[in-house]
Amino acid sequence: MVSAHNGTEETICRLVETYSDMLLRLAATRLSSTADAEDAVQEVFLYLLERGTSFRDAEHEKAWLIRATLHRASDFRKRAEARNLPLEDAALSATPPDDAQALLGAVRALPEKYGAAVYLHYYEGYTMKEIGKLLGLPAATVGTRLKRGRERLKQMLEVND
Repeated sequence: MVSAHNGTEETICRLVETYSDMLLRLAATRLSSTADAEDAVQEVFLYLLERGTSFRDAEHEKAWLIRATLHRASDFRKRAEARNLPLEDAALSATPPDDAQALLGAVRALPEKYGAAVYLHYYEGYTMKEIGKLLGLPAATVGTRLKRGRERLKQMLEVND
């Protein structure tokens, strides 16, 4: 059993070193601001530091961190939407549009359930089965979300052409 119980400094440092870059990239796909993505990831680690938790193994640890980061990013996004901030417009207009940035902007604009699956598959290289384990979903559901996410991306990108 892997433990972050009582949030020991050694454990938190290991988790930050191991997962922070990936979690930051994941949060950034859901949020328009790098600062918000950093805050979301930091809050996940702060939660562990303050409350601690136990994990069955390293895979469970990683899956928990990914889910917690997606939830925090979703919370940040909801707060921003409540303030009527056009996140997708801001994300696309903040930097010069090129193909990679336009694609990432389109991934950010997808509904969360599709965006998370698309990001984890295409940007982080996870298989459908691995994404299913990370998100607590059947692999078939992940496949459906990938298919629908790709369809929506295609529609979004054709409209922008």
